[in-house]
Amino acid sequence: MPERGGARGKDAVLRIGNASGFYGDRFSAVREMLTGGRLDVLTGDYLAELTMLILGRDLLKDPSGGYAKTFLRQMEEGLGLAHERGTRIVANAGGLNPAGLADALRELAAKLGLPTRVAHVEGDALPPGPGVLTANAYLGGAGIAACLAAGADVVVTGRVTDAALVTGPAQWHFGWGPEEYDRLAGAVVAGHVLECGTQATGGNYAFFADRPADVLRPGFPLAELYEDGSAVVTKHPGTGGFVDVGTVTAQLLYETSGARYAGPDVTARLDTVRLAQEGPDRVRIHGVRGEAPPPVLKAGRCRLGGHRNEVVFVLTGLDVDAKAALVRAQLHDALAQDPPAEVRWELARTDREDAATEETASALLRLVVRDQDPEKVGRALTGAAIELALASYPGFHVTAPPGRGAPYGVFETAYVPAADVPHTAVLPDGTRLPVPVPPATRVLEPVPEPDLPPPPAPGPVVRAPLGRVAGARSGDKGGDANVGVWVRSDAEWRWLAHALTVDRFRELLPETAGLEVTRHVLPRLRALNFTVAGLLGEGVASQARFDPQAKALGEWLRSRHLDVPEELLTPAPGSATASSSSPPSSTSPPSPPSSPSPSSPSSSTSSTDPVTVRPGPREETP
Repeated sequence: MPERGGARGKDAVLRIGNASGFYGDRFSAVREMLTGGRLDVLTGDYLAELTMLILGRDLLKDPSGGYAKTFLRQMEEGLGLAHERGTRIVANAGGLNPAGLADALRELAAKLGLPTRVAHVEGDALPPGPGVLTANAYLGGAGIAACLAAGADVVVTGRVTDAALVTGPAQWHFGWGPEEYDRLAGAVVAGHVLECGTQATGGNYAFFADRPADVLRPGFPLAELYEDGSAVVTKHPGTGGFVDVGTVTAQLLYETSGARYAGPDVTARLDTVRLAQEGPDRVRIHGVRGEAPPPVLKAGRCRLGGHRNEVVFVLTGLDVDAKAALVRAQLHDALAQDPPAEVRWELARTDREDAATEETASALLRLVVRDQDPEKVGRALTGAAIELALASYPGFHVTAPPGRGAPYGVFETAYVPAADVPHTAVLPDGTRLPVPVPPATRVLEPVPEPDLPPPPAPGPVVRAPLGRVAGARSGDKGGDANVGVWVRSDAEWRWLAHALTVDRFRELLPETAGLEVTRHVLPRLRALNFTVAGLLGEGVASQARFDPQAKALGEWLRSRHLDVPEELLTPAPGSATASSSSPPSSTSPPSPPSSPSPSSPSSSTSSTDPVTVRPGPREETP
């Protein structure tokens, strides 16, 4: 590890940008980030649960592959731009073959005549076991830090945590030791905000309709990190999108659960995070506390779960329920002798009465089948479906001709002792440097639920969508889903904390009624985070529901109606400046170096839903 002070001195700001939130993200983002302003480090997150399965299948076809080829294509231009600007590049695009990607990058640099020094991190690959296609532990940032300290210009990794792409450069730059938990935790939080790219700058944002022109092409985010672990999230000048407390809060809640956010480097306490609007497109993250990491590492295993197929029947006009019942009965009889192991029907009533177009007069009946035997979901199903073309309900047609069954994957989570994983930094000169495990660990345990604020005084209520008051963002972790819900004023928080209980959540989302739902309370973010166990079956690749990653689960919740205090829907006179208050107990440490003075950007809400509201701006969390 470098001596304290790293490469540029411990008091200097470290500017880290991100140019990819997933494999397939905006190709031009690397160039945009490298040419849009100063960056010390540019990161790229290319891996997700589904991506590991895709790369695993690629590796079976070509043993020299298994990495994100898009990244290599981006580097045809990116290596030269980074060299000109002195920007280091850190990406997890190595996937299942970081050494192979590192070799390909060296060949590319030689072809371009660039003196680029390439290093990589490995050791995440685990013995796959019977039936498992890929098995990888989630590594931390220490290997990345070691590569940068050895002079690497580009560091590629396999399966590291998304936040490690930021914690690694921060450890290198500031020389943080492995037990500086608060600083590391601050970097983890900043890394989590950056990891999904434009989700931090207005993309996929619940209140996007407030600023529709700004979200046409959001710019990618960057963070100014400071030696004390605080950070300012912002973006390059002149780029689209916007950064405010709401966009950062939404991303903080994305794919997390409780107050303890565990990682290989540190366990960050999300219940300590404080956010403040420092100016236009500048949100300061401060006050983050950290604890020793757990003694185990999360690991992901991908295996082939079997074969699946689907047919979507279009039911138009009258008697939709009767038409659905008829085709279900016909296919049940046709498959009765040797039915697939799993048969699932879902009727989506997208039809309207007296519709002006045929499409809006139609409903969709979706049939999904699964089995280990490809024949049971292939020819047997497609033959039975096609034979109904002239023998079923009036207006029979399907959205696409039935195809052959396709294999599907299953993602499973496991935990392995950190000491059993050979985390290794392979330096630019080829030296293999073992990365030590953290000197201290702490077993995870739940955080006691914090005290709730006093409930609002009784008063008139209006039946309205939850989303007229609250924002939400949802996502997947294996077979589980998470829904983060937040509000933007203390008055709204007093109501939300008491109104959106687990029972009410299940009532609003009936799909969750028979599942384990856990509510986590994060008062400093004015947020509730719900985890729903098993909603997504065996994970995204199994496509157990029509929204297999639960991306829209939060928006469904926001659309549901409940009794909302009238005062929250009708801003009182003067509320445009009063609604951003913080609890008296909130204290704000001095701003990081070079931060501008706080200002008051507005964020309003309007809608054509049953209740129209235009609350004042919210610009700071407690």
